[in-house]
Amino acid sequence: MSSLQSWVAEHKLTSIGAVWASALGTSLAVAHKRSPTVKTSLRLIHARMHAQALTLAVLSGAALLHYFDAKDKAATDDVESATPPPWLN
Repeated sequence: MSSLQSWVAEHKLTSIGAVWASALGTSLAVAHKRSPTVKTSLRLIHARMHAQALTLAVLSGAALLHYFDAKDKAATDDVESATPPPWLN
């Protein structure tokens, strides 16, 4: 699990793009199975909207994760650094 987390942390944009593409494909497949008589263009529009909504949720989660990681790192750096920064010397 940690290797997956480290890969996602290292390749944020790739993982978000993969989520978008898989959401688009899944939504198209579900829409085709539920109502095969609907036009393909309408299915594509709805699938794109679903994929965008999921992507916004993933981006929001990534932003929160980045914020809390930076906050935790700053807190640990403050505790670990006993010497003042060079510009204060």
